[in-house]
Amino acid sequence: MLKLLFLTSCLVIIRLTGAFKHQNEIKYLPLGDSYTICTGASEKQSWPITLTQHLNEVKIKTVLLDNPARNGFSTQNLIDKELPVFKKLKPDFITLLIGVNDWVRQVPIATFQKNFIFILDELQKQLPDKNKIVLITIPDFGVTPVGKGYSGGRDISKGITEFNEIIIKEAQKRKLAVVDIFEVSKKMKDDSSLVAEDGLHPSAKEYAIWESLILPEVKKCLIKKGGN
Repeated sequence: MLKLLFLTSCLVIIRLTGAFKHQNEIKYLPLGDSYTICTGASEKQSWPITLTQHLNEVKIKTVLLDNPARNGFSTQNLIDKELPVFKKLKPDFITLLIGVNDWVRQVPIATFQKNFIFILDELQKQLPDKNKIVLITIPDFGVTPVGKGYSGGRDISKGITEFNEIIIKEAQKRKLAVVDIFEVSKKMKDDSSLVAEDGLHPSAKEYAIWESLILPEVKKCLIKKGGN
């Protein structure tokens, strides 16, 4: 009887320990477009995977649930295709980089703003901690060799800046962390090693630079009081 009680107690401890570990493991879901799926680099070179690896290296236990971002996705595509994934997987933490395809398709800035606010509202409704979101600005793709072909005769830098102002404003309004990759992305103009073979998307080297900027903000976001 004593042996049975001992074994039962051990099983309870093991189960509780497992539950504790699970509760302290941060479930991460990146949302976005080609800049989040990292077109132009291999899957292993994508910054969400590298970010997850680096978080674990510094003992912030993190699991990458999925990467539902896709080439060409706009804010409306994210609402239709990625938010259902978010609601199903129930992550603890989100990165959000979206908007370039809205601009390319000449979606009115008011529509982009409305969609962006809707996305953030939906994320904050379900996240256990509504501040566990890191926003990332849109890079200046106009500096790449073929970027100007997607301008529609407009000033790419000016247009992306206007979209980024909305992103930054919402971050400030909601007290969310924001990583600005716009300026650093301009270096793709003078360094071909930062551009993928397609002449449009960043190379693995450029994505790694972005990740080096994203990581510190994510670490602060995840370890702040009230976090996981």
